[in-house]
Amino acid sequence: MLAPKKVKHRKWHKGRSKGTENRATELHYGSYGLKAYSTKWVSARELEAARRTIIRHLRKGGKLWIRVFPDKPITQKGAETPMGGGKGGVDHYVFPVRPGRILFEIDGVAEKTAKEAFRQAAAKLSVKTKVIQRV
Repeated sequence: MLAPKKVKHRKWHKGRSKGTENRATELHYGSYGLKAYSTKWVSARELEAARRTIIRHLRKGGKLWIRVFPDKPITQKGAETPMGGGKGGVDHYVFPVRPGRILFEIDGVAEKTAKEAFRQAAAKLSVKTKVIQRV
Protein backbone atom coordinates (compact mmCIF):
# COMPACT_ATOMS: atom_id res chain seq x y z
CA MET A 1 0.00 0.00 0.00
CA LEU A 2 0.96 3.62 -0.39
CA ALA A 3 2.88 5.14 2.53
CA PRO A 4 5.63 7.76 2.69
CA LYS A 5 9.22 6.51 2.99
CA LYS A 6 10.32 9.44 5.13
CA VAL A 7 8.27 12.11 6.91
CA LYS A 8 9.19 15.47 8.39
CA HIS A 9 6.73 15.06 11.27
CA ARG A 10 5.69 11.61 12.48
CA LYS A 11 2.33 12.73 13.91
CA TRP A 12 0.07 15.52 12.61
CA HIS A 13 -2.81 17.54 13.98
CA LYS A 14 -6.22 16.48 12.71
CA GLY A 15 -6.91 19.65 10.69
CA ARG A 16 -10.15 20.82 9.11
CA SER A 17 -11.28 20.59 5.50
CA LYS A 18 -11.75 24.07 4.07
CA GLY A 19 -13.92 24.58 0.97
CA THR A 20 -13.27 23.19 -2.48
CA GLU A 21 -10.07 22.06 -4.13
CA ASN A 22 -8.06 24.50 -6.23
CA ARG A 23 -5.29 22.09 -7.30
CA ALA A 24 -5.57 19.04 -9.57
CA THR A 25 -9.07 19.92 -10.75
CA GLU A 26 -8.39 19.45 -14.49
CA LEU A 27 -7.26 16.43 -16.50
CA HIS A 28 -3.51 16.64 -17.21
CA TYR A 29 -2.43 13.18 -18.34
CA GLY A 30 -5.35 11.03 -19.47
CA SER A 31 -8.56 11.37 -21.45
CA TYR A 32 -10.82 10.20 -18.60
CA GLY A 33 -10.70 10.97 -14.89
CA LEU A 34 -12.41 10.15 -11.61
CA LYS A 35 -13.28 13.39 -9.82
CA ALA A 36 -14.30 13.66 -6.15
CA TYR A 37 -17.47 15.56 -5.25
CA SER A 38 -17.44 15.26 -1.47
CA THR A 39 -15.06 15.76 1.44
CA LYS A 40 -13.50 12.74 3.12
CA TRP A 41 -10.26 11.17 4.27
CA VAL A 42 -9.43 8.49 1.68
CA SER A 43 -7.19 5.82 3.18
CA ALA A 44 -4.26 4.13 1.47
CA ARG A 45 -6.23 0.86 1.58
CA GLU A 46 -9.13 2.40 -0.37
CA LEU A 47 -6.81 3.89 -2.98
CA GLU A 48 -5.01 0.57 -3.43
CA ALA A 49 -8.31 -1.33 -3.76
CA ALA A 50 -9.54 1.18 -6.37
CA ARG A 51 -6.22 1.04 -8.25
CA ARG A 52 -6.27 -2.76 -8.39
CA THR A 53 -9.87 -2.74 -9.61
CA ILE A 54 -9.05 -0.31 -12.43
CA ILE A 55 -5.92 -2.22 -13.46
CA ARG A 56 -7.82 -5.52 -13.46
CA HIS A 57 -10.57 -4.02 -15.62
CA LEU A 58 -8.11 -2.51 -18.15
CA ARG A 59 -6.40 -5.90 -18.72
CA LYS A 60 -2.98 -4.67 -19.93
CA GLY A 61 -4.52 -1.92 -22.07
CA GLY A 62 -4.27 1.80 -21.43
CA LYS A 63 -2.35 3.75 -18.81
CA LEU A 64 -3.37 4.78 -15.29
CA TRP A 65 -2.23 7.79 -13.29
CA ILE A 66 -2.88 8.18 -9.55
CA ARG A 67 -3.15 11.90 -8.76
CA VAL A 68 -3.20 11.62 -4.95
CA PHE A 69 -0.80 10.22 -2.35
CA PRO A 70 -1.75 9.36 1.26
CA ASP A 71 0.83 11.14 3.43
CA LYS A 72 -1.30 12.26 6.40
CA PRO A 73 -0.61 9.96 9.38
CA ILE A 74 -3.59 8.84 11.47
CA THR A 75 -2.85 7.67 15.00
CA GLN A 76 -4.72 5.15 17.11
CA LYS A 77 -4.35 4.12 20.73
CA GLY A 78 -4.82 0.50 21.75
CA ALA A 79 -8.21 -0.86 22.75
CA GLU A 80 -9.17 -0.31 26.41
CA THR A 81 -6.19 1.96 27.03
CA PRO A 82 -6.64 4.33 29.98
CA MET A 83 -6.58 8.11 29.48
CA GLY A 84 -3.19 9.80 29.32
CA GLY A 85 0.07 8.32 28.13
CA GLY A 86 0.27 10.62 25.10
CA LYS A 87 -0.93 10.28 21.57
CA GLY A 88 -1.17 6.81 20.03
CA GLY A 89 1.12 5.35 17.41
CA VAL A 90 0.67 5.87 13.68
CA ASP A 91 -1.93 3.38 12.46
CA HIS A 92 -2.38 4.24 8.78
CA TYR A 93 -2.10 7.04 6.21
CA VAL A 94 -4.85 8.99 4.45
CA PHE A 95 -5.28 11.69 1.81
CA PRO A 96 -7.77 14.44 2.76
CA VAL A 97 -9.93 14.82 -0.36
CA ARG A 98 -11.88 18.00 -1.06
CA PRO A 99 -14.58 18.45 -3.73
CA GLY A 100 -13.17 18.94 -7.22
CA ARG A 101 -10.02 16.83 -6.82
CA ILE A 102 -9.10 14.38 -9.57
CA LEU A 103 -8.11 11.05 -8.02
CA PHE A 104 -7.32 8.86 -11.06
CA GLU A 105 -6.77 9.37 -14.78
CA ILE A 106 -6.87 6.83 -17.63
CA ASP A 107 -5.77 7.05 -21.26
CA GLY A 108 -5.55 4.66 -24.20
CA VAL A 109 -8.86 2.84 -23.71
CA ALA A 110 -12.39 3.13 -25.07
CA GLU A 111 -14.88 5.38 -23.29
CA LYS A 112 -17.09 2.44 -22.27
CA THR A 113 -14.12 0.60 -20.71
CA ALA A 114 -12.92 3.68 -18.82
CA LYS A 115 -16.37 4.46 -17.42
CA GLU A 116 -16.92 0.89 -16.26
CA ALA A 117 -13.47 0.73 -14.64
CA PHE A 118 -14.13 4.00 -12.77
CA ARG A 119 -17.63 2.84 -11.76
CA GLN A 120 -16.15 -0.24 -10.13
CA ALA A 121 -13.33 1.79 -8.50
CA ALA A 122 -15.81 4.35 -7.13
CA ALA A 123 -17.50 1.55 -5.19
CA LYS A 124 -14.25 1.03 -3.28
CA LEU A 125 -13.89 4.72 -2.31
CA SER A 126 -15.66 6.53 0.53
CA VAL A 127 -16.08 9.77 -1.47
CA LYS A 128 -18.78 10.61 -3.99
CA THR A 129 -17.25 10.71 -7.46
CA LYS A 130 -18.05 11.37 -11.11
CA VAL A 131 -16.34 10.28 -14.31
CA ILE A 132 -15.11 13.20 -16.41
CA GLN A 133 -13.57 13.28 -19.85
CA ARG A 134 -11.36 15.63 -21.83
CA VAL A 135 -13.34 17.95 -24.09
